[in-house]
Amino acid sequence: MPLQPTHRALFLANATVLVTHQIDAAYWHEWELFHIPGGNQVNLLLNLPIIALVLYAQAQVARGEGPAALAFYKLMPCLGALTVAIHGLFFALGHEAFAQPVSLGLLACTAVLSCLQLTALRARQPL
Repeated sequence: MPLQPTHRALFLANATVLVTHQIDAAYWHEWELFHIPGGNQVNLLLNLPIIALVLYAQAQVARGEGPAALAFYKLMPCLGALTVAIHGLFFALGHEAFAQPVSLGLLACTAVLSCLQLTALRARQPL
């Protein structure tokens, strides 16, 4: 069964929030949290394939049919869950980065949208 318009909208919303989180990550010097050698320069290079993958996934999901669309659709909630888990660990370890309201809101939206994506996929019906 092809992906419904609601699936595509949820994917786009989650992708938008995750890419915006990556912009926020530059503000918070996320490379320091991950101890990435080379600092911001290497961080920027690491983000190129990640963002390219998200954009390619969006194109596949926008088509809405076939195994590629479904596989890439599932990718976004996995990235969302990974992002939320990693930052949850940072909070548990006492890091103060990403503690501003919008930063926290982006992480919360990622968690909610990832759950909604999986719920919509399981139901295979528009929400």
